[in-house]
Amino acid sequence: MNIYVGNLSRETTESELRTAFEAFGQVTSAAIIKDKYSGESRGFGFVEMPNRPEAQAAITGLNGKPLGGRTLTVNEAKPREERPRGGGDRDRRGSGPRRGGPGGGSRRPY
Repeated sequence: MNIYVGNLSRETTESELRTAFEAFGQVTSAAIIKDKYSGESRGFGFVEMPNRPEAQAAITGLNGKPLGGRTLTVNEAKPREERPRGGGDRDRRGSGPRRGGPGGGSRRPY
């Protein structure tokens, strides 16, 4: 089972996260999501546990409990929704030059 862990302290390490969940059973992986530019924690992560009853016990046992000075939010991870990736069929109205500016259309007197 893939488990979402939210409200993590920026100082919490993947090792600390893994240790907290190992108290409930076998942990396959523990990952804290980091900002791709700064490398800092984004405050959430995911833990994978192969045994569903152990994973459910970890969710029940750790949700609302403190870790690193913050109260954890722990629940079963939901699959990511597919979102369009740039480009595509976006509405392009208004993307050209403005009237009257450089390269703009002609102005007609009324």
